[in-house]
Amino acid sequence: MNKGEFVEALADRLDVSRAQADRALSAVLDIIAEQLGKGEKVAFTGFGSFEVSERAARTGRNPQTGAAIEIAASSVPKFTAGATLKAAVNK
Repeated sequence: MNKGEFVEALADRLDVSRAQADRALSAVLDIIAEQLGKGEKVAFTGFGSFEVSERAARTGRNPQTGAAIEIAASSVPKFTAGATLKAAVNK
């Protein structure tokens, strides 16, 4: 399912226009991104939580040449599934 299909399903479920559903989804995604950008955790009980994970600097390899390259430290978003979501997937 892509974003367009998700928006259509959301509009049908909520009995609203596709434009309203798209604005609602965009708002939710923007809020999650803003909070993660501040380093905050976003948790939905039963569904799961989004948080920022830190990756340490490390040495990697260029696959074409085999030369060692330094990969800088970075922050990445991480999602952990909650119990209800896990149960729905493993039914």
